[in-house]
Amino acid sequence: MSYDLLVAGLFLSLLFYYGLSKTKRASSEEGYLLGSRRTSLFPLIATLVMTEFNTATLISFSSMGYLSGVWALWFPAIFLIGLLFYAVTVARKWKKYNGISVAGYFSERYGKDIGRMASGALLVAMCGFSAAYVKSLALLFSPFFPELSLWGLSALLVALVLVMMVRGGLFSIIRTDLFSFVVVLCFFPIMAYFCYKTPVGVLSEPSMVLERPSVSFVLPLIVLTMFTYILAPWYGQKIFSARSRQVAYLSVVYAAVIVFFLYGLAVMATWFFRKNGGVVPSAEQGFFIAMQTVLPPGLRGLGYAILFAASATTLSGVWSAMSAMVIGDFLHYQEKNSRRRSMVLSVALACFSYLLANLLVDRIFDQLILANIPIAALSFALLAGFYWKGTSRVGVYCSMIVGWSIGIGSYLFFEGGGRYIWVWVMWGIPAIFLSGYVGSLLFPNQQVTQEFS
Repeated sequence: MSYDLLVAGLFLSLLFYYGLSKTKRASSEEGYLLGSRRTSLFPLIATLVMTEFNTATLISFSSMGYLSGVWALWFPAIFLIGLLFYAVTVARKWKKYNGISVAGYFSERYGKDIGRMASGALLVAMCGFSAAYVKSLALLFSPFFPELSLWGLSALLVALVLVMMVRGGLFSIIRTDLFSFVVVLCFFPIMAYFCYKTPVGVLSEPSMVLERPSVSFVLPLIVLTMFTYILAPWYGQKIFSARSRQVAYLSVVYAAVIVFFLYGLAVMATWFFRKNGGVVPSAEQGFFIAMQTVLPPGLRGLGYAILFAASATTLSGVWSAMSAMVIGDFLHYQEKNSRRRSMVLSVALACFSYLLANLLVDRIFDQLILANIPIAALSFALLAGFYWKGTSRVGVYCSMIVGWSIGIGSYLFFEGGGRYIWVWVMWGIPAIFLSGYVGSLLFPNQQVTQEFS
């Protein structure tokens, strides 16, 4: 254990040093929030991958690997399809718009009233995401700090994440992501190899008891990812930081493949662990027990540190995107402003996420899906705004109202059961686009103000 702590401490020390060095480059608000819009291809790929790669999703997907084997690769495929859809439909267009936040697009395209509604909806969603990430991180490390309550442990973890990012903003986030990315690319193939080669009990043939994920569960998640990630503020902010539109497009394509590869390795690692006789109290603990069982000292400690870094970079990216939205949509943004306001806002949002995590979050995966309801309702407004000049304000209002009504209504009607996801996504998203289209045709008099197509 002491060797594990030594390696974990060394990795985290290097991570903190690398992220905090050269933070003076982020002295202005533009540098703090957008990295001065000069991010090249490899750093952008790294930060997009590490933004998506987090322990909450890792726990969910690897548990399905333990239960379903190779069939569980459908879950990483959700992000492969969703991010490729992002690359094809909106990556270049977001960079062409090149604002400070994705919600700012709605203000410039449809007016400030719709823009602020969109911003409010996205902020609500990101509060849900960040709270779920904080809770998952605290649950992950609770076995190592049994003397601390979840309140105390999550406070410590949130403070560590803030230390990593608060001085340098997006510039620090990208630097820490770049460092973590290189290590993660090496670690997960090694982890899968050890799970494959190490017998840990009586060899089993679990193929007879595979729990195959149902189409009615996976298909809505694919569609949901496609029509919510195009609006993800934490992705949009990093696309705005890209050096060019081509860099923005290619970075998302490469990130989609790498995210699938990493989550796929996590899925297969737990499957190999089970085939080699590994037994766990619950599938959600499969990856971490496998890591404790098959990895040698030192490498095991590195694994724990990597899991912290994965969640930390995701959290810091979400808080940075939230700060950019509040400043861009509710405060007066100027490129040359000091970074102080952004720093204070990031700390305040982190504290709010901490409170939500400990007061409201219980079922992490359910909360992650639920937080998408405010985002999905904006999908027509975004895609139609990019691709259809006939989009009207009335059509946008109709699509948002229908989207929120079906999402919230189906959740309440089915009392949060899995059935609501199918109804909300497979019926709700077509209804969002149909209502927006009909509303724009019937009330074309209030045309959009600017074009970014």
